[in-house]
Formats: sequence, structure tokens, C-alpha cells
Amino acid sequence: MQRIPSELTSNARALRSNMTDAEKRLWRELKPLRPRFTRQLIVDRYILDFACRSLRIAVELDGGQHAGQAEADAVRTAYLECEGWTVLRFWNHDVLSNVDGVMHVILAAVSRGSTHPQPLPFREGS
Repeated sequence: MQRIPSELTSNARALRSNMTDAEKRLWRELKPLRPRFTRQLIVDRYILDFACRSLRIAVELDGGQHAGQAEADAVRTAYLECEGWTVLRFWNHDVLSNVDGVMHVILAAVSRGSTHPQPLPFREGS
């Protein structure tokens, strides 16, 4: 297994510690979901904002800094899709003003990849 470069690990930790308002808002919604989502997952040379490893769903939030990066984002998305990931992109503004709509799209993607959109949490009822 290939080792993750220490710079990427450091960057991912820093991003987890300094989340934007939109990331904080979406994380409150994603955290209790099953299957689980994680923050700042490293996949090859990219750091995904949020990811469900088991279903290979990546959720990317784009702020104003992404306005001029459409081509780079397209390359990143194409690479991840070739690796089997489903990439969902949302603007920060959409998360802050319509988190229910964003969650509806994410839950639809989760339900396509699993038998139930909200399976019971691990070990519940044991």
C-alpha cells in the first residue's frame, strides 16, 4: 500500500481544524448518517471535503476561490470518477441557504448505493 505524503496529511488535518461555515453546517447534517461520512479524506493526490468510503461518494463544497478553477475541478472530478467515485459538488452559498435541498441530493446518492438510505447505526440493539 502506498504511503500518503506527510504534506497531504498535514493539509487534511489543518482543513479539518479550520472548516468553513458551510462545511460546519453540512457536517452537522452528515455526521449522524449511516453509512458513515468522513471529513477531509485523502484519495491519491486529492483531499475530499466529505466522503462516504463504503459507497465511494465524494461531496465537494466550492466557495468563491473555485470560481476560476472550473477546469482544475473538472480534471479532479474526472479522475475521481475514473477511480469509481461519485462526485457531488455544491456551492457554499447553497449549503448555507438551502441545506435541506443539498441533503436531499446527497441522500438520493446514498440510497442509490445502498439498500436503505438510513440503515441502523452499527451495533444498535446489541
